[in-house]
Parts: sequence; C-alpha cells; structure tokens
Amino acid sequence: MRLLERGYIVRATVRDPGDMKKVKHLIELPKAETNLTLWKADLTQEGSFDEAIEGCHGVFHVATPMDFESKDPENEIIKPTIEGILGIVRSCAKAKTVKKLVFTSSAGTVNAQEKQLPVYDESHWSDLDFIYSIKMTAWMYFVSKTLAEKAAWKATTEDNIDFISIIPTLVVGPFITPSFPPSLITALSLINGMESHYSIIKQCQYVHLDDLCECHIFLYENPEAKGRYICSSHDATIHQLARMIKEKWPEYHVPTQFVGIDEDLSVVSFSSKKLTDMGFEFKYDLEEMFKGAIDSCREKGLLPYSTDDVKQGLITSSTDDNAQGQELKLKTNEGG
Repeated sequence: MRLLERGYIVRATVRDPGDMKKVKHLIELPKAETNLTLWKADLTQEGSFDEAIEGCHGVFHVATPMDFESKDPENEIIKPTIEGILGIVRSCAKAKTVKKLVFTSSAGTVNAQEKQLPVYDESHWSDLDFIYSIKMTAWMYFVSKTLAEKAAWKATTEDNIDFISIIPTLVVGPFITPSFPPSLITALSLINGMESHYSIIKQCQYVHLDDLCECHIFLYENPEAKGRYICSSHDATIHQLARMIKEKWPEYHVPTQFVGIDEDLSVVSFSSKKLTDMGFEFKYDLEEMFKGAIDSCREKGLLPYSTDDVKQGLITSSTDDNAQGQELKLKTNEGG
C-alpha cells in the first residue's frame, strides 16, 4: 500500500490470484488498478518467482510459513522457509535487473537465548541449540527465520546481490487482511487468553505495522543502507502491557498476575540505533499500536467489544496462508 502511494509499479505474488476472497483487499487498494498486478507464485516451488521478478529493480520478501501447531515443523515450516528465500535469491540472480533485495527477518533470530541480555543489537544471533533443547512456543519459527537469514546472507554474497535484512520486533497495528494476523494472536494474548504466548510477551519489544512498512521503503531507497537493521520502537514487560490494557480497555478482563513470572521483571530492549542514526523516525507509541490493532479486529468481527460479550467464547479467524485458522479463545479472568 505504501509503495503504491509513492507511485511505484508493484508486482505482488500470491498463491492464487483468482481467489477473490484472499486478494480482494489488495485489488481494492488506492492506485491498485493502474500500479498493481498479482502474480502466481509459491515459496515451495522452485522457479515460481522467476517471471514475477524478471525486470524488477527491487524485491521485498515479507512472507513466511507460520503454523505454531504444525505436526511436522521441519518439513512444513523450517525447510520451506529456507528454500523459499534461497529460491527468491536465485530468481533475483536470473533476472539481472534487481538492485536490492530486502528481507523481513524476525526478532526470533536475535534473542532466543537461555539468558536474556538487557539490550540486543544487530550483532546478536539466537542460540539454535537452546531453541531445540526446550522447544518453546513458536520455536520452529525462530529456527526457520534464523537459518533462512543466514542462508540468504551466504547466497546473496555469492551471487553479488545487494541484500538488507530488517529485524522487526512484535508487529502491532491496524491491518487490511480479512483474517487475524499471526503477530496479533501473540500481541493480544492477554485479551484472547492464549496463555502459551505469554512467554513471548514476557519481556517483549514492539513496532507499529506502518513504521515497519516505512522502514522497508526507507532502507530500500537509501543507497548507504547495508547489513541488518533492527526495527523496534517500544519495550514492555508483560506486567506493563497488562496495566496499559487494563487502563485503556477496562472492558477486557486481563490477568495481572502470572505464574512463574516475577513482578520485578526487567525490560529487555532491542536497539534501533543503527536505523535511527540514518535518519529514520518512528511515529507511533505503544498505545497507538494496540488501539489500531484492537479497532481493526473489532471492525472485522475478530474480537468482541468486551470480555462479557462472549461468555462461552470462541472466536475463529478466517483461514489464510498465515493464520492457519487458529482459534482465539477469550477467557474471563475474574479477579485477575
């Protein structure tokens, strides 16, 4: 959407351009009629991006397989993620017109470690041995993104492709898709009762979706941009987040105490200094992120207006390529 607003000619890849239920929100974007075309491509199929990338000057790789409930994560999540980015690198090399490839990485490539540091920067990488040893919630996602980014750095160096990796923290904000974005299942877990995600937001970092989009374009357009860039604007513990939601949205009964999580939990920060030193400015605060997300969910019927609205409550997101039809259970935390 932001690329279209700037006048770029955009080719967006989807698995089925003819599936109007999944592409309607794309073709209805401003300037889509003149500046947007949809191309059939699949990360699991070698060469399927060749035609879409041919003749392009820039490529943004923002999609990844996500299914935290996968029964075969090695073959359903990890391998497809790695092969997906490598296939795109090969397509870029074949095209010979691509000036820059921008890859959306993940905070999960940085701080999945046994002992949390007070501050993380672009030099840090997650500990794969630790991830495999405890297999925390979303472990397969952390592994897949870490291995995929490392493979991409190696491949783009060999093929002499200008490559940039953007490391967003938990992405929160309004959205245009008809179904629940996976990141919001985690971000809104205090509201929807997904307790297995509390470990992720225990000491979490956040960025507004629009700030992240602007960051992608900013780094793509900046000829001085090199390497990895953390894109994160706010840090908060689960206790700080619970207090904010309880104050701003008292209609939701969020817990205030968490088993196994200390009250005096310290904040863990992701430093965006490398990005801001180049002149990038974040526009949104934490409350604005969550207001945009909650408003979008309510408007699309994905979240009730209060805990009391759904006493028995299951809210099921529409199945899409990312959300995998995950259920959101709204719990009543009386006296929490």
